Amino acid sequence: MDLKLAGRVYIVGGASRGLGRATAEVLAAEGAHVVLAARTAGAAEQAAVRLPGPGRGIGLHVDLSAPETATALVTAALDTFGRLDGALVNTGGPSPGRVETITDEQWGSAFDEIFLGPVRLMRAVAGSLGPGGSILAVLSTAVRAGIPNLDISNGLRPGLAMVAKSLADQLGPRGIRVNGLLPAWIRTDRTADLGRPDLTGGVTIPENLPLRRYGEPEEFGRVAAFMLSPAASYLTGTMLAVDGGGLRAL
Repeated sequence: MDLKLAGRVYIVGGASRGLGRATAEVLAAEGAHVVLAARTAGAAEQAAVRLPGPGRGIGLHVDLSAPETATALVTAALDTFGRLDGALVNTGGPSPGRVETITDEQWGSAFDEIFLGPVRLMRAVAGSLGPGGSILAVLSTAVRAGIPNLDISNGLRPGLAMVAKSLADQLGPRGIRVNGLLPAWIRTDRTADLGRPDLTGGVTIPENLPLRRYGEPEEFGRVAAFMLSPAASYLTGTMLAVDGGGLRAL
């Protein structure tokens, strides 16, 4: 299938590793240009150099929780490539913890990083998109079912999903689509940091995971590229789980 991504331009958050980097690589391989954003100094720039195809991307060292970041990313896309067709709104996940022990400071920091920052980016990107534009939020299966010991995510991700749904309603008449992806059980550093089973092997995958294996970042990246592309032109307001079938809620 031709995703019709050649010549299109996308912003990708959290693009130096994991889900963001995998998506940027698929987009570039399909002929798109990418503005890669990451919080670690030099990481986005290095990832941009490694994209398939010469001159496919630029990397920016930014913090999505900063108020000026959203506008800076949109400006970089327009100044460098002359257009903007969408964004993968992706951030790092919040610290684990339970409601009874999570501090106000932790809630506030996470709100800025994984809720308000993405809202700002979606709003800024929407203002520069025309018909055929696409915004895709990377959320979590916590949108539909709580995850033990990830109560910040359980609290904030569903709200951001509803923001995306609301934006889909508001932007639909302009021909702009807004969707969300709900990843889980993907082989990333984030999964390892949370103390999930050893990703190098030797630990049995939970029996309630139908595919009986971890997903690879590039598997997520292919789904994300499709959702961003014109090939998914009649999908909006959709929250799609990419989790090997682990989510039991509809």
